[in-house]
Parts: sequence; C-alpha cells; structure tokens
Amino acid sequence: MINKIKASSLIGITGLILCSCSTLPDRTKTAAATPDQEPATIEQNARIARPQANQPEQAVVTPLGKPELVNAFIKKMVTKHHFDEPTLNQLFNSVSMQSKIIDSMNRPAEAMPWHKYRKIFMTEARIDGGLKFWQANSETLRKVEQQTGVPAEIIVSIIGVETQYGSNKGSYRVIDALSTLAFHYPKRSPFFTGELEQFLLLCREENMDPLKPVGSYAGAMGLPQFMPSSYRSFAADFENDRRRDIWSNPADAIASVANYLAKHKWKQGQAIAYQATAIGNKHKTLLNSALKTDTTIGKLKAYQVQPLATLPANLPVKLMAFEQTHGDDLWLGLENFFVITRYNHSPLYAMAVFQLSQALTNRQEVTRSKPF
Repeated sequence: MINKIKASSLIGITGLILCSCSTLPDRTKTAAATPDQEPATIEQNARIARPQANQPEQAVVTPLGKPELVNAFIKKMVTKHHFDEPTLNQLFNSVSMQSKIIDSMNRPAEAMPWHKYRKIFMTEARIDGGLKFWQANSETLRKVEQQTGVPAEIIVSIIGVETQYGSNKGSYRVIDALSTLAFHYPKRSPFFTGELEQFLLLCREENMDPLKPVGSYAGAMGLPQFMPSSYRSFAADFENDRRRDIWSNPADAIASVANYLAKHKWKQGQAIAYQATAIGNKHKTLLNSALKTDTTIGKLKAYQVQPLATLPANLPVKLMAFEQTHGDDLWLGLENFFVITRYNHSPLYAMAVFQLSQALTNRQEVTRSKPF
C-alpha cells in the first residue's frame, strides 16, 4: 500500500528520484518510445525552464485511489527503471484524481461535425495571432524550414491550433492528468500508463520536480502540447543551450514541431490536400476511418471523383468527406496530410491545421503587399 505522508515530507522528491538509479541515462542511448515515435537522447545534466504560464487547475482534491493499480505501476518503475520505491510512494500520495479530466475525455472536440469544429480554429483572432507569432519568430521559422523542409505556416498553424500560440498551455498538473487517465479511464489506460512512465523518466532526465509541470487535461505540455513520449523523442534544442524548453521558448517549440513532422516523413515541397467533387454515391465506398493514402487520382475516375486541380494519375491520395450543414465537402489528402495526423490522429485536426496555414499564408502575403 502507498504510505500516507505529510506534504512537508515531499521536500527533496526530485533529488531522490534523480538519485534513485545507479547511473543516469547516457546521452548516446535511446529512450523508450510509444508507437509512431523515434527515440531521442537528452543531456544528462540539462536544466529546463520550469513551466510558468498557467497555474494548476483549481479543483476539489480527490485522493488518487486505485491503490492496486498504483502500486503495480510503482513496482514496474522500480524494477524496470530503478526508481526508488519509497520516493514514488511519497510522490503518488500528493497526486489527485481529477474528475473533470474524465468529463473532458468523454466529449472531445474531434467528435464534432466539421462545420462546428472548423469554427473553433478559423477565427480572426487566431489568424491575427498567427501572423504576429510568425513575424515575431520569422528568423527562427526561416532557419527551421530550411533545415527540416517543414513550411513555416504549418509549424505556426500547429502551435496556433494547439495553444493559440502559447496563450493556453493548459492548467492541470501533468502528473494529475496522466495518473487520472492511467488509473481511472480504462479504455485508454494502457496509453496513459505508458505516458505516465515516460513522464517520470522525463522528469528524472531533465531534473524537473514531477509535481510542477502543468499542461492539458490529457497531459500534453508546452506551446506544441507534446505528450511526455513525444517530448523525450522529438523535443529540440534550437539554440544549443542544453535546454529543450517548450513552455516558454518559442524557438525550441518551433524546432520541436518541425522535428516531429520531419521524423514522421514530411515530404518537402509536396502539397497537403486538394478539394474534389463527385457524381452519384459510388465514391462513398471509398470513405472509411483509415488515414493513409489508399488510392490514386487515376483510380478515382472509376468512382466518378474529380479533383479540382490537374494532378498526375499516379499520385497517392485518400478520399475524405467533411460534414457541412448541407452535404459534405470532399477532399483528397496526400501523404503530408497523413503526416499531420501523426500529431493528432484526427482528419478534422489535420484539416484545421491545413486550412489555418492557408489563411496565415494569405494574410502574410496581403501584409507584405501593403505599401509602407
């Protein structure tokens, strides 16, 4: 059972966790990663700026509960990663279950129809904010685009969709969010248990107090809303200062988003999606929940689908329908569209990123063309 302790006895938890194994991870060794993510390494003595933007969500504190699950997790961390068991017992006695997190998980925005989901992100405030973010970080975006091949407008758009350019990075303690979902949300428990494991490893590597980082209700962190496994695998140190600060350093956040997309095989210079039309209903047999490209422009002719652009017959695409108030919009997603869905496995999300990036590009061009 987890021993009950007073809050004052938590002083020094971070130090105890950092000293709980005989040797800290070597920079040349790979970190464990979840599917779709590559390992990364972290400087052993790196010091990252602590998240400051948002205070933890104020809510009635509920004990974490589920001691059998928590104790099993602690045993795993001790056996697999050589954490100190009494230290983890102390840590989890300060973790709380947040029922509001479960409520949020049960009503995700991605469950909305497209015409409602789109309105969340395609606003003047988000477009104007994106233009200001782009202008303020233009040199970083230029360098990162040159290095990775990921367009500046896509990087800005993702940060805009995720946190409105850093203005809303979340207000839950990450450990509360991940623990609530790991131990109280059975249908996604394996995923969030894995992320909780990655989070504790991250805190040990980056010398962070696990009770301090703040993020979304799902445990996502910083301007780009990286889950812990994504942070360990893809967060980038743009300025080579041995800090990967995705909370308060836009340069690191920009480089991290680009690195994530590049490592997921972003195709430089390739388009993202094209609109299409169809005659009849035969095309509906091609509509499904898969996200990868599964047909070609040439094969679509047999289904009476016509792209609204001249495209090569052998171009791999994915036919998708987006619900409007009167009928559906048909789109053809290319391989880069699929890459965006690696960030969030939702075609609505990827389409929002794509359309916001178009709006940002158009606004940028209009701004440049205005006379002084």
